[in-house]
Amino acid sequence: MTVSLGLSGLGTMGAALALNLADKGFDLVVQNRTAETAHRFVAEAGALAPRLRAVDTPADLVAALAPPRAILLMVPAGEAVDDAIATILPLLGPDDVLIDGGNANFRDTKRRAAGTAQLIGLGVSGGEEGARHGPSMMGGGEAMAWERVAPVLGAIAARYEGTPCAARFGPGGAGHFVKTVHNGIEYADMALIAEIYGILRDGFGWEPARIGDLFARWNTGPLKSYLVEITAAVAGAADTETGRPILDVILDRAGQKGTGRWTAIEAQTLGVAVPAIEAAVASRNVSAELDLRRQGEARFGPAPVHLPHDALSEDELEAALIGAKIMAYVEGFALLRAASAAEGWGMPLGQVARVWRAGCIIRSDMLNDMAAAFDEDAERPLFLAPAFAEHLAGAVGPLRALVATGIRHGLSVPALSAALSHFEMLRTERSTANMLQGLRDYFGRHGFERTDRAGAHHGPWAEG
Repeated sequence: MTVSLGLSGLGTMGAALALNLADKGFDLVVQNRTAETAHRFVAEAGALAPRLRAVDTPADLVAALAPPRAILLMVPAGEAVDDAIATILPLLGPDDVLIDGGNANFRDTKRRAAGTAQLIGLGVSGGEEGARHGPSMMGGGEAMAWERVAPVLGAIAARYEGTPCAARFGPGGAGHFVKTVHNGIEYADMALIAEIYGILRDGFGWEPARIGDLFARWNTGPLKSYLVEITAAVAGAADTETGRPILDVILDRAGQKGTGRWTAIEAQTLGVAVPAIEAAVASRNVSAELDLRRQGEARFGPAPVHLPHDALSEDELEAALIGAKIMAYVEGFALLRAASAAEGWGMPLGQVARVWRAGCIIRSDMLNDMAAAFDEDAERPLFLAPAFAEHLAGAVGPLRALVATGIRHGLSVPALSAALSHFEMLRTERSTANMLQGLRDYFGRHGFERTDRAGAHHGPWAEG
């Protein structure tokens, strides 16, 4: 059953997706809150304009499409999505599909989908470039609705060795949850890269171009990934106004749209440890406190101390980053597994890894091996899969050396440190939680388990 296509919301991502659809041979009706924007978009579409038609209102959009329809919403997450759904959904027929392609909180999508089988929550990753030429797309909703639009989404998705990077991961908010976790891993990966950059810049005194050359070399090995690739490009770029390295003129205050924070919140809700992701979110929060950091440096002096030239080798830095990067994925996939169980999604983690292999921000050569690992044993934690266990075994020494060196020399490495500590905890059978349980029982009579027999017990302090 062929659907007729509409798109509402011509911001950066919506406009790029509209051009992608037209470029793939689909006719598309477009509409925007400001009607002039839609008409101007079509007028400026060049050779693709014949496949595009602009209308003024959501009602006009529905009326311009013959059933069965598929309408893609690309409006800002939150109240605007609720308003758009409330306006458009009553106008649709039973075979029509409404797709929310924004960065929605999965709980909002779950709530919205509860009243209809026609809504798909679609996580779209890849930024403007990906949306225009092939994004990674993570869907959630009823299977029948997905099947109606899957051929269209598959046609515009990124491809890995010919396979579209688009899939449905369960009902309701499943797709938007996968996108949220994708962004949490993205936060961690970027924080790890930034901390390595800080060691090279503040510890060794390297110039950005030299740092870029190192990342470019790393991108030919196990670290090959989109983020390492563009790190090399960013570090090597010059400001067109001053001629200085662009990194030297970018203010060190990072923005965020909330998805990393949502990842941390959902991990806490489900009781899943994601310390590297949480450290990355915290680092962005601290970066926003620029005035406070200025006051801190004025009072205490700058923290970073230069490193001896032989304190850490390039090979050690690379191995440490490999290990920490794996731990970011370990955390993300553990969260996906827990959420899938809690929500009854039955989510195939190997398929998640495959959808992330192209088009999205965290695409990496590692994901192919991750997909294979989950296909081989869906229940095995990723850090125990042979290929990744081998990497981690080789990375732990360099990662310890890097974190210890950074801490001794005032170089901030919160995400690298969190990744290391998480791995160390995962390989320690006898933890220190016995002390926690003893303390909880002492002040609150919460009870504890014993190592030598079953049941709930209390300590001797409760007897007197």
